[in-house]
Amino acid sequence: MVSNNLWKANQQLAATCLSHPFVQGIADGTLPHKSFAYYIGQDAFFLRAFARAYSVAAAKSSEWKIFELFQTLAGEVKEELKLHQNYAAKWGVNLEMVKPGVATQRYTDFLLATAWGSNIGAIASAMTPCLRLYAFLGQKLATPEIPVHQYSDWIRTYSSQEFENVAQQLESISDRYTDNIKEAESAYYYAMLCERDFFQAAWEIGEKD
Repeated sequence: MVSNNLWKANQQLAATCLSHPFVQGIADGTLPHKSFAYYIGQDAFFLRAFARAYSVAAAKSSEWKIFELFQTLAGEVKEELKLHQNYAAKWGVNLEMVKPGVATQRYTDFLLATAWGSNIGAIASAMTPCLRLYAFLGQKLATPEIPVHQYSDWIRTYSSQEFENVAQQLESISDRYTDNIKEAESAYYYAMLCERDFFQAAWEIGEKD
């Protein structure tokens, strides 16, 4: 399977993300609020671009079933944004006033450029790392059980079977429609780098006190 091979090829980056102090701060509940508040705003901005990329991919889909799947996946993003809205309300983050940081802008520009300029196989390969990596992180942080602290909901969301199912749905599109392996490898790897840099940017904000 294309998606499985791409994930295996990026295990080092996945491990780097898992061990990153931002992720480990979520794991044990010690991540500074400042870092997480910044992350929530940036991730909400990112997810809105992610939903747009799904919509572009849907418009390019020649099969109605795949069109519907992309639309369903875009709907899942709305559900994910509800978690961010809850955190934003709790910590006074105005999601409508968020300006993208450098790492966020780089990631969203890449996703939208890929969505407009590539076929659905390449689009799926560029978008899959976000879902697969988060499912991986959530499942790792929830083992042997979900810890009880201020970031428990984050871990619960991304370790859930529902989120795993969403990741697998997108991977199924990548598996079926990828026709240029080199392009898929490049897009997947770049997205994984963007994920790492996304965590680093949020961590650095918390360090600036």
